Amino acid sequence: MKKSAKLSVLIGSLLASQVALANVENGTFESWSGSTPDDWSTIDTGISVSESTSIVRNGSSAAAITVNTGSQSSTDFRQSISVTSGETYDFSVWVYHTEGGMRARLYVDGYQGYSTAATTGQWQEISYSYTANSTTSIELGLRFYDVSGFDGSELVYVDDFEPNTDDNSDSGGGSDSGGGSDSGSCSTGNLSLTTDNYGYETSWSITDSSSSELYSGSNYSSSTTYSEDVCLEDGDYVFTINDTYGDGICCSYGSGSYNLIVDGSSVANGGSFNSAESTSFTVGSSSGGSPGGGSTDLNAYYDAAEGLTGYSLKTALYNIINGHTTQSYADIWTFYNASALDSYYENDGSILDIYSESPNGTDSYSYSSGSDQCGNYSGEGDCYNREHSFPRSWFGGAISPMNTDIHHIFATDGYVNSKRSSYPYGEVSSTTYTSSNGSKLGSGSSSLGYTGTVFEPIDEFKGDLARAYFYMATRYQNDIDGWDSNSTYADAVLDGSSDQVYEGWFLDMLKDWHNQDPVSQKELDRNEAAYSHQGNRNPFVDYPSFVAEIWGN
Repeated sequence: MKKSAKLSVLIGSLLASQVALANVENGTFESWSGSTPDDWSTIDTGISVSESTSIVRNGSSAAAITVNTGSQSSTDFRQSISVTSGETYDFSVWVYHTEGGMRARLYVDGYQGYSTAATTGQWQEISYSYTANSTTSIELGLRFYDVSGFDGSELVYVDDFEPNTDDNSDSGGGSDSGGGSDSGSCSTGNLSLTTDNYGYETSWSITDSSSSELYSGSNYSSSTTYSEDVCLEDGDYVFTINDTYGDGICCSYGSGSYNLIVDGSSVANGGSFNSAESTSFTVGSSSGGSPGGGSTDLNAYYDAAEGLTGYSLKTALYNIINGHTTQSYADIWTFYNASALDSYYENDGSILDIYSESPNGTDSYSYSSGSDQCGNYSGEGDCYNREHSFPRSWFGGAISPMNTDIHHIFATDGYVNSKRSSYPYGEVSSTTYTSSNGSKLGSGSSSLGYTGTVFEPIDEFKGDLARAYFYMATRYQNDIDGWDSNSTYADAVLDGSSDQVYEGWFLDMLKDWHNQDPVSQKELDRNEAAYSHQGNRNPFVDYPSFVAEIWGN
């Protein structure tokens, strides 16, 4: 690695307004000549460009940019675009940070806004509205600046420059037809489809409220992942997936799955069904706009908590999420098959295991949903299990509804799950075991305020687990005050109350984790799926500010 230095890469991207005409050539990086994407030029040796087919936002390819330079000058990957005097253009680009050691700055005839460097492992959009002063050609792009933590080299993915004339409706394999709107006001979406061992049995369609078919796909290859783009105007729709043999696409013969995302939210997903499965969803304002996305009107859902703070707010949230539908322990496997799949890192449809997932590199192993569930194990990589992030011994054992509450039960490697055991989460000072992705077991740091044995997940999932614990403190506030006597480790974490719930050292740590690892798209999608699964939501995923409003900063 080179010594950290200011660095830059210029990567162009625009979304023209509906009135003004503009076009980014090869905007979704589907056309390549060797290692260079057509219509784009590189100037400096401080960057290298290659084609990515694994981390892609739109179509079947993206640009993988490796930044390894000590200069901010002439470090460009760009193209020019024509603009017309007096016209306003709304430019945008999507980037995917892998380490968080740099931030992207949009360049539109000058330097504009930044990306969020700490948002790693997911796509984020940068946009800027530009009014041309003259009829001319301007340079468009991104420039990356190092921030604290940059080690001299970093990989960034770039995709989906708008507007463009690329046709990405078929990502290679199968056949599909696209309808939808040409008015320019539609909401963009993408269907990620992984077929099972009999891909030719699978077909799908999207129909509107008049039962008119807008999009469809069929004749797929076996055990292959496809990416199909859609664009839908405001309205009501039905997504239907079919399997001619009648056994779905997961899990008897392969590990197929599907996930339809519109405007950043999952509206239909799964894989385990019989001959067909249909999901209704709404696009637009009638879906009830909300911070959490999805189809839930969160303003209405949390209406009873409006205007409250402190423990009064916590009690109001308890009354909202209390009484969810208790599912069986076996139903957790079914939930994983549809809603614990990796659509965010490798995007390969494998089980997203928080104890083995490597956000910035290749996973040491991957699990197929259904076929690789535990079972017996003798080491890491043997199978995935149902990890009670809030250990069930703390609430007294296999007692419902806590034992099957999906909001705190994550898919994890079985062996690492057993190493974590019922130890509290914490921050390790002296490590006795490290999993393949860097999760650690060892003695707690003295600065933490607890020096007993703790398990520390990687930073990528600390916020997820903290919000699961805030959920447990709220959902079970009428019971949790007596759980501290159930085990030594429960007593180390729980303070015996129904309001604060956690000991000071643990509460402070949870708040730190919550703030340092903000809510991600995968959490939003999981929360929506959990709501469909058992009928209640995690308020701290929908409204992260609830944490400070209840427990302070």
